[in-house]
Amino acid sequence: MIQPLITTAQSCLDAAYDGTMDFPSIIRTLMDAGFEGYDVDYRRGTSTYFHSSGDSVQLALPRCDASVAAKFDGSAVEQAVREAQHKVPGYTYAGFCTKAKTAGCAGYMVSFLGKRVVYFGRTAETHVEHFPQ
Repeated sequence: MIQPLITTAQSCLDAAYDGTMDFPSIIRTLMDAGFEGYDVDYRRGTSTYFHSSGDSVQLALPRCDASVAAKFDGSAVEQAVREAQHKVPGYTYAGFCTKAKTAGCAGYMVSFLGKRVVYFGRTAETHVEHFPQ
C-alpha cells in the first residue's frame, strides 16, 4: 500500500516545485489519497506526509542554498504566503521556500483536518494561516 502513497506525495511535491499544481490542488489530491496533512522541515530538507492509516511518507526536498535565519519574522512569512495566494508575477514555490527560510521559518505543518498551516521558527515562534473559506 505504501508505494501508491509515495507516488502521490512525490507527484505533489514535484508539482509544487515545477508550478504545475497550486496549493489548493495539492491539498485536494493529497486528501483524496487519504492524507491528513504534512510537515516541511527546512533544516533537515524533508517533507513528511501523514496518511489516515497511520502510514507516513518522507521525501527529500530539492536543494536550497538559503539557510534558516535565527530570528523568526512572522510578518515576512505572512507576506510570502500572500504572494503565493495572489500568484504574484514571478512566484515560484522554490522562491517561497527561500523567502520563508530567510524570514527564519524552520518549517511548517499543514493540517487538512484543522484547515490550517502553522509556520514555526527555530525558537518555536509561530505564524498561523487558516485555509481560505
